[in-house]
Parts: sequence; C-alpha cells; structure tokens
Amino acid sequence: MADLIVNGGKPLSGTITPSGNKNSVLPILCATLLTDGKVTLRNVPNITDVEKLVTFFSEQGSRIAWDRPAGRIDLDHSSFDARRLNGELPAGMRSAVLLFAPLLQRMKKITIPTNAKGCSLGIRELDPHLEILEKLGATIAHGRKLTLRLQHSFQGARHWPDYMSVTATENFVMAAVLAAGESVLINAASEPHVQDLCTMLAQMGAHIEGIGTSMLTVHGVKQLRGGSFTINTDHHEVVTFLALGAITGGEVRVENSLPHHFDLINRSFAKLGVQIDYAGTTAIVRKKQKLVIAAPFTANLLPKIEAAPWPYFPVDLLPCMIALGVRAEGACMFWNKVYEGGFTWLSELSKFGAHVLVSDPHRITVFGARPLRPAEVEAPYIIRAAVALYMVAASIPGRSVVKNADTIRRAHPNFVENLRSLGAEVEWK
Repeated sequence: MADLIVNGGKPLSGTITPSGNKNSVLPILCATLLTDGKVTLRNVPNITDVEKLVTFFSEQGSRIAWDRPAGRIDLDHSSFDARRLNGELPAGMRSAVLLFAPLLQRMKKITIPTNAKGCSLGIRELDPHLEILEKLGATIAHGRKLTLRLQHSFQGARHWPDYMSVTATENFVMAAVLAAGESVLINAASEPHVQDLCTMLAQMGAHIEGIGTSMLTVHGVKQLRGGSFTINTDHHEVVTFLALGAITGGEVRVENSLPHHFDLINRSFAKLGVQIDYAGTTAIVRKKQKLVIAAPFTANLLPKIEAAPWPYFPVDLLPCMIALGVRAEGACMFWNKVYEGGFTWLSELSKFGAHVLVSDPHRITVFGARPLRPAEVEAPYIIRAAVALYMVAASIPGRSVVKNADTIRRAHPNFVENLRSLGAEVEWK
C-alpha cells in the first residue's frame, strides 16, 4: 500500500490531457473476444485491470502486442484456445463478469466460483447477469460451482431487468450482437462507457438501435469483423481535475473533455459556485472562484445533488462534489441513490474538521466553510473517495497524509505526475 504525502494550500493550475476511460476499455477488451479479426485499440490507460485481461488473453493463446507508452494494444484472438481454461474463469479479476457472454460464445461452457461478494461500495450481485444470459438461451446450474452452458448460440429475446446495471447491460449487448434474431433490453444502462462499447461493436458490424437510451434493440449478425478504435476520454478524470482546480483556487484546463456529456455535471458544479467554461472541447475552471452554495428558488428546501444511474449525476463522481461542498459557504444535501456503502469514508473526512450530518446510508448534508486543518486520513477502497480526501488535503495549507491511497492508481496511473504538472506538492511514499 502507498500513501499520498500532501503539502497543501497551493492553487493548482495548468493543462491536463485525461487518459482513456477505464470503464470503457474493460468491456471493449472483453468484446474483442467476439471476433477472430484483428483489433487495434488506442488511448488505452495503463491500469491493473487491463494488465490482467491482457495476461489472461495471452495465457489462452491470443496474440497481444501492448505498447504502453503509446497507449496502443493490438489483439488477435484467432489462436485463442478454450481448452487451456478447462472451463474455469480466472480468480481475483474484478472485470471477470464482463467475460461471461464473450467466453460463452467461444467456449459454450464456463464455471464460476460461487463465493462472489460485493465491493466497498455495497453488494454487487450476479443475478442480473445470470437472468440476461438465461433469457438469451444459456442454461445455468447451481452447485458447488456455478456452471453456464450455451447449446449452440444465443437466441434473441426481450428482457426488462429490475434496475439499470452497467455491466449487465454490457453483457446483454455482447451476447445479443451474435444471437439469432432480435433482442430488446428495456431499462438498459446508458452511461458514456456503455455507449462507447455499443459504438465500438457497431463499427465491428453489430446492428444496435437506441445507443444512449434506456432501451436497446439488437439485431443479431452471424459474425463481427476487426478494426481500429480509440478509447474515449474518462469523464471521471475530467471532473476530478476541474474540481481540483476549483477547490484550490487555481485555473485548470482539461482537453478532450466530451462537453456533450457535461450539461448536468456543469449544473452540479454551478450549485457549488463553480462555473465551467469551454474553448472547443477544452473545459476550463477559472481561478479564484468563490465557492458558495446556490440557494434554490424553493427556499425552505436544502440545495441537493442527486446521484443515480445515467443520465442522473454519476454516482462515482459524488465524492468530488462532497469535497467541494466542504469548502463552499452554505449547506448542501448529497444523495447517493445506488450504493448503501458510498458514505462509509466520511469519518475520515471529519478528521480535517469537515462538518457532515449523515441522515441514512444514502443521504448526507455537508455544512461548508468550516475551519479545516491538515490531517492524516485513511483512504477507502473507493477510487473517487480517495481522490476527494486528497482534494480536501490539497486545499489546506500544511502537511497531510492520505494513507493507502493507491486505489487511485486503478483509474489514474499518472495521478501524481499530473498533479505535479499543475504545481502540486505531492508524492507517493
């Protein structure tokens, strides 16, 4: 485990080019198993989960060439040998659930350990994935292990899940693109990374209608081709560095910022007194903005930021807004409508002197602009919560320590290097 040593109180200013979206690259990498054609991916972030998938593919005989400095991966699965797996999925791979549909297409049978658990954010269940795969023609047997079988190919079907699940939607799409007939998913997730996967599959020859909406219609095709694709910018990283500029009073420019995804995100920034400007696709937070929580027209209600599945404000970015709320004048409610464990790290935030009222596992109220002090805090295994603790530390003059913060590297392999380019005094230790 690595700690972040922070000498805060300095405005961060400069220009950042964000990395590729980790939540896009992982399903896209898994989807390359759906073709024997050669695939080239560009703007690939050098993160642990990508390394694990590349290693997994290579161990099964796929030919992989990864140029890490250039962010390019060339994949050729024509020599993928399912017999090497013996039907077993790799243990300990966070992205393994995204392999369900592609591996069933190739292997017709996979087995999964039944001790699947949740994560730091809350319970993440397998049921939505199994329901979709079963509806599309897979058979499922429960025992000491979970066994999934596919007789010949997936069959088109209609499904309406309980809730919008990103990874279950991605599994649906990966199963449906080669299924016989038409498949429809109602209550589909529509996050930017889901859109990225669908767009990539469409370029490979898939027929997908409704990309970016809550209803996807997929007309199965007999095969997909290879091609060359560029991973889109990580909108989480865009928000992170804009928020860092705002909380430290600096001016930060973030290139390739995907403005078409940011209408609601920019409105959420504005609720905390932060104006985001644009020069083409470069997002800009101007220096010395006064953080003041905007009062709603209905004055007897608290201002609030509600986070839920897209197109709501993204749940994963709520900690960045909470950090800004700690520094802003006024009070604001933050509502996490998805994860029951999304606020477990707030006791660490209070070590800086932040005033936070926890109403229940999903709602908190932050009373901002209280006196803060440097502190030593423990980061949870939640990427953006660790980032939020760093944000608050960076805004306070003096030395702070964010312990066990290396979970940030799961999404930001060059986090410290980018911070230093903005003038931060920070190091891993």
